[in-house]
Amino acid sequence: MQEQTQIFGIRAIIEAINAGETIDKVFLQKGLKGDLFTELESVLRKNAVNSSYVPVEKLNRLTKGNHQGAVAQISPIAFYDLEDLVLQVTESGKTPLFLLLDQLSDVRNFGAIIRTAECTGVNGIIIQKKGGAPVNGDTIKTSAGAVFKIPICKVDHIKDAVFYMQASGIKVVAATEKTDATLYDVDFTEPCAIIMGSEDRGINPSTLKVVDAKAKLPLLGEIGSLNVSVACGAFLYEAVRQRLK
Repeated sequence: MQEQTQIFGIRAIIEAINAGETIDKVFLQKGLKGDLFTELESVLRKNAVNSSYVPVEKLNRLTKGNHQGAVAQISPIAFYDLEDLVLQVTESGKTPLFLLLDQLSDVRNFGAIIRTAECTGVNGIIIQKKGGAPVNGDTIKTSAGAVFKIPICKVDHIKDAVFYMQASGIKVVAATEKTDATLYDVDFTEPCAIIMGSEDRGINPSTLKVVDAKAKLPLLGEIGSLNVSVACGAFLYEAVRQRLK
């Protein structure tokens, strides 16, 4: 799977981007100079491709090939446009149910959430272009192939998606412990989008300020939190329970 979702070499990556290939992320060697490398940096900026500068040892671990200081992860899926997807769902007559992931970083959690989302009839998953887990071989395996069955959108900032959902008549619910309300207090029969936060930081505080509702899971033991994919499953199946009444 890794060989199918990875290319290396500066010229190869430039050509892939110019050809419209869906690039998840590009790793660039720290301190590298040269006209071709500068051209690659310009192409990345122009096309808003997620990239990061790493030590050469990182690149050597990613591939045994002659990477020339650049390795790209190619997404095995094509990402949907958020506005097109929301319009498509709202016009279909279905009650929208979307899932927003605020910089979730673990690919296995990501894959597990995609699998649960597909099983619970989620209409689409929205992720941020930078800072989140990529769609790679581990994601595909953990999702049991569900990644190919559910639309996934990328946005510059999760708040962009929040505002667009709200403008489209879709209630945005944040899964957070920073509230007294539980998920059983929320009406999920309405058009809604659920936000799940990252494993270590949760939902961005600035995003929490603009949501329509906040809800938490009641925890009866001594452990203060659940794995994000487990928590996400609880929220999604509460939505299913309410909608099947």
